Amino acid sequence: MQNKVIVVFGGAGGIGAEVAARLAAGGARVVIADLNSAEAGATAAGIVAGGGQAVGVACDITDPGQCDRAAQAAVDEFGQLDGVVNCAGISRPHDSISLPPADWARMVDVQLNGAFYAAQACARHMWDAGGAIVFITSTNAEAAFPRRAAYCSAKAGVAMLTKVLAIEWAERRIRVNAVGPAYVATGMTQRNIAAGHIDEAQIKARIPLGRLAQPADVADAVSFLLSEQASFITGHSLYVDGGWLAYGYF
Repeated sequence: MQNKVIVVFGGAGGIGAEVAARLAAGGARVVIADLNSAEAGATAAGIVAGGGQAVGVACDITDPGQCDRAAQAAVDEFGQLDGVVNCAGISRPHDSISLPPADWARMVDVQLNGAFYAAQACARHMWDAGGAIVFITSTNAEAAFPRRAAYCSAKAGVAMLTKVLAIEWAERRIRVNAVGPAYVATGMTQRNIAAGHIDEAQIKARIPLGRLAQPADVADAVSFLLSEQASFITGHSLYVDGGWLAYGYF
């Protein structure tokens, strides 16, 4: 990661903040692009205070123009762009029979459309020199959960988007991969637990390794896929799930 320039969409908190900190600790220069510009700035400031290089920029990932500006900010600030991680996401469990169309559209817009806009914007700046893209998907790209029709559909879409972009952009030496966690111990997960959408004890019992993923577990996988150690890996979804998908016994 030394001197690489990476844009982390949704990097102000949760998994994104951990990813940004991990990349900066490895020597990368990081642009944190987030809907919450104040938190993006604060996260960047924390990295700088620790000796890293980072800036925060405002970005609504559902707006292609704002994604373009975030990618350009990396070039303007650090002179190049070598990689992108999309951690932006939302979770709104809802019964499918009464799911409002606006909620369906918002979920798909953030999770799927935004992933494409971010990748497209950044790939334009990596077109000649190559680079790496990592999407954060989910075990829900493979495993269906009730009350998550929009979420599961969008994440499955990103898993296929990963494959399409990987084969389409391979000739430009742009690698595209995804990391799919099971439940991660983030603020969003804790809010869903508090709201009764998630039974924490039941989830831990379902995961063979017996715990929720930590943001650091996801950051480790992202860092690997961005690195030269993964130079011949593209079009792949790496599931950081403690054995969730492998486990089929009750």
